[in-house]
Amino acid sequence: MKEYEVILLAAGQGKRMKASRNKILLQLMGKPIILYSLKTFYEDPACKHIIMVTQANEQELLKETVRKMKSKKTCPVTFVSGGSERQYSVYNGLQEMKDLENIVMVHDGARPFVTLAQLKALHAKVLETSTAILGVPVKDTIKRVFQGTVQETIPRETLWQIQTPQAFYGKDLLAAHEKSKEDDFLGTDESSLMEKYSALPVTMVLGSYENIKLTTPDDMLIGEAIVKRKRS
Repeated sequence: MKEYEVILLAAGQGKRMKASRNKILLQLMGKPIILYSLKTFYEDPACKHIIMVTQANEQELLKETVRKMKSKKTCPVTFVSGGSERQYSVYNGLQEMKDLENIVMVHDGARPFVTLAQLKALHAKVLETSTAILGVPVKDTIKRVFQGTVQETIPRETLWQIQTPQAFYGKDLLAAHEKSKEDDFLGTDESSLMEKYSALPVTMVLGSYENIKLTTPDDMLIGEAIVKRKRS
């Protein structure tokens, strides 16, 4: 089995959540948000190493949170400080990979509902194509707007809402990061760097509309409903 490593992004600040602490440490139905996805990675036999990217001043708290987590399965977790932007945090995480020849999955710690089946589907696809990202087709009509006026309606048949994890070989993603540093280019996610700096086509894997990122207080209400449904 070809194993993979994980960069788990946990260095957010929770401003849009209107929280006084990092949102991934907020309780969701009695458990810190970060532990939901961490447990899912633990359950995947192909996951060999997790790199948790944190704020420097929260590292000890997160270490203690992870240590107290109850799970029958675990894998090694390395903690590293994040950067001022998501892209820099991922770059810091790449420096901690055990082997850049390995596959790396980059995941938002604020997405608690990724499933084991999705991890396995991503893993299979990246082994086949060297790239794989999760996403779902856009449901709503999307319009381009400028200064309050609609400019055009964009055909939604070709539009996908992109999620995480996003999976690549470590060496390929690092090369894209290095080129982006030379250009002073800041992408919105890992796949945007690969699109710009790699010859590899980025391939899609169907995710789930439940794989939301908890960003605002309204998202927490949706998250609670998802947990209740899963527990029922």
